[in-house]
Amino acid sequence: MFGIRYALESDKAFWLTHDEHISENELLLKIRDGRGYIISDEDKSIGVLRYNLFLDIIPFLTMIYLDESYRGKGFGRQAMLFWEHEMCELGYKMIMTSTQVDEGAQHFYRKLGYKDRGSLFLDNTPFEQPQEMFMLKIF
Repeated sequence: MFGIRYALESDKAFWLTHDEHISENELLLKIRDGRGYIISDEDKSIGVLRYNLFLDIIPFLTMIYLDESYRGKGFGRQAMLFWEHEMCELGYKMIMTSTQVDEGAQHFYRKLGYKDRGSLFLDNTPFEQPQEMFMLKIF
């Protein structure tokens, strides 16, 4: 059964094994500010979701990750709908996310109503990767 809750400092070890893109210090800030969630099945932690504020005014989903055996079973969709509802309840009028163009997540986000709104190229930088596409959803 799906569950989601704010991450706690006691979740740090679980989180850091599932999210290689965040430092321990930044994770502690996410926990402090309530911008990180633990996704669960029954009482078992199975994934993480985190966000920040783009331009200090738009919630920007920066990570959703589920253990591989839980993908395609509706947990990601339920986590996104929970987060979207919470952002709406907090008074935000739109939300954002991004994904690399070579990743399948873009299709997941489009099914949830996100629209393509631009991209960023990081070639010839220390963060070189395939094109990063930005997606937006208006409430």
